[in-house]
Amino acid sequence: MNLNYLDFDYSEDADGVGTFDAMASVQPAQIPALHAEIAAVLAWAHQHWPNACGPSEDGGEWHYDLHGTQEVSTPLVLRFDDTTGQLHAAAGSPAPPRTTITLTVSGSAAFCDALREAFAID
Repeated sequence: MNLNYLDFDYSEDADGVGTFDAMASVQPAQIPALHAEIAAVLAWAHQHWPNACGPSEDGGEWHYDLHGTQEVSTPLVLRFDDTTGQLHAAAGSPAPPRTTITLTVSGSAAFCDALREAFAID
């Protein structure tokens, strides 16, 4: 599966545990596609590495951290009154909410290699 929304950055610690970090910020119409990508990655990990999800210090082969926020941006309409020398601000119409999700997946070298191959991650 090619990933269109999740763009992972990879790092590795001194113990050889690899970490893939991704953050995606989408409009409401794109949420189902983003959720599908996240579900595909996590379903793959659970299917191919069953009963192995947990922190490496507890013997786990892989682990994940998932967070999301939803923000509404409201533009300000600004007007300068040259007679009084004052700036006036009023809230404009809010934009549709934007959803931002972060996914961190970490694991052993074997897990990381398999994840890279499964999802064509560079």
